[in-house]
Amino acid sequence: MSQSSDLRQRRATLEGEWSRLVPRLKAVSHPSGVGATLRPEVADSWVRSLASVDPGRDSAPVSDDGAVHHRWGGSPLRRPVENLADELHSVADDAGFVTAVTDESGTILWTCGGRTMRRRAEQVNFAPGGRWDEPAMGTNALSLALRTGRPSTVFSAEHLVTALHGWVCYCAPVHGPDGRVLGVLDLSTTWDRSHPLAMSTVRGLVSAIEAGLRAGLPDRHGAESPLVRLTCLGTEKAVRDNTPLLLRPRQLEILTLLALEPEGFTPDRLREALYGDRPVTASTFKAEISHLRRALGGGVATRRYALTAPVSCDAVDVLRALERGDTATALQHYRGPLLPRSEAPGIEEWRTHLEVAVREAVLASTRPEDALRYGERSLYDAEVHEHAIRLLDPRDARRAIAAGRLNTALRD
Repeated sequence: MSQSSDLRQRRATLEGEWSRLVPRLKAVSHPSGVGATLRPEVADSWVRSLASVDPGRDSAPVSDDGAVHHRWGGSPLRRPVENLADELHSVADDAGFVTAVTDESGTILWTCGGRTMRRRAEQVNFAPGGRWDEPAMGTNALSLALRTGRPSTVFSAEHLVTALHGWVCYCAPVHGPDGRVLGVLDLSTTWDRSHPLAMSTVRGLVSAIEAGLRAGLPDRHGAESPLVRLTCLGTEKAVRDNTPLLLRPRQLEILTLLALEPEGFTPDRLREALYGDRPVTASTFKAEISHLRRALGGGVATRRYALTAPVSCDAVDVLRALERGDTATALQHYRGPLLPRSEAPGIEEWRTHLEVAVREAVLASTRPEDALRYGERSLYDAEVHEHAIRLLDPRDARRAIAAGRLNTALRD
């Protein structure tokens, strides 16, 4: 018998069990006479659920949208889920699922999926704000996973609510580093797309989320996950927790751009900043992002690419110093051009911006030390050397240094 025929037969059998048992359970509140087809944990859940849930209800109750948005913003699951969003969207889109993440109460905080499946899901409030705990929505995979702390699948008429009989749901609870259940990851689709490998996919995705939670643990001093230090002026390197990150030049370019633009990039804009008009496949571009994300232990949001983990950067330090009018500190950090070997259009644009900003700050400074320091790296910039000479007292021995540099610049 084909898988499709098996699924149809299983669904028909479960519909028969539902029609036979649910009216009886409503009357006697006891799961006697349960057939072999119906799993005991499902029958037990039906009994508990019937105390508060009408099997004929058409959708889940909904929490306040503003409160849900606030809860998701403060949820420990948000960062690891956003770091994994590319994979979650890919699974949902490619396999025809809708993906959901709940909090520990069973309230959905985040979803993704194709337009058709999301529209179907929204009809039953399988969307942010929907409450899917057992007292609210009866027997479903989310409520079972929350109750047992174990992965759960609920197929078709195993759901107590008839509006869900067209669905199959695969869930696994997400445990925090302390073992507490923080929420549930759910993959749901129509019953005819049921597949034995779906649960393995859920387990793998939950493992990745839990790894992200561990990576973001505070240390014993209360600090966040190890700070990444990016050096991109005059040289190019990144270090995390005193360990060099093995990043290819393209990944260093991405990290630098994200550090310089904390509001982030749309995928198209970041791709243009890296490659310009060069033809590059989407898979190549996404592979670079994914490698950087793994190297950072997460730390890069998806959909709109932005850093979600702390990264310190010498180029950012320069810009902040210039914003404060602190030219001396800016010069301490400015050790040369931004990623000098890079030809990425976005890097070249920022390189020019930094060079011009630092030079203009030096020429506007009334401290001769700034012009002298900048002049060390700009031997052929006559205007800077002339500025240093104007600021220095005629008896200052450093005038000879500036004059020698000016002579070299004018001679060449």
